[in-house]
Amino acid sequence: MHTILRYLGTVAAVLITVYLVPGISAPGGWISIFLLALVWSAISLVIKPVLQILALPITILTFGIFSLILNALLFWLAAAIVPGFTVSGFLSAFLGAIVLSILTWLIHAAL
Repeated sequence: MHTILRYLGTVAAVLITVYLVPGISAPGGWISIFLLALVWSAISLVIKPVLQILALPITILTFGIFSLILNALLFWLAAAIVPGFTVSGFLSAFLGAIVLSILTWLIHAAL
């Protein structure tokens, strides 16, 4: 039950991100939002920790800024995988990743 609530929290965060960040849209509707939440969760659990370890020296040299760039690139990758979900450019991906991360953290903390 806890896993389902966390997933639905991620879906809500994706939906709010679509409405808040210009350049991010989901013309595919609810199916795209549910798929993006699923892909984002999988990327955050599997790929992101490995890339963070590999990019640790660059992250230390840039005082953590590269971690934000890595997060934006992974968000862009998730949007490229999911049909019916579009991100217009890197700046939209950057802002979307920041907003999505903050909202996901807030929602999961509330649950």
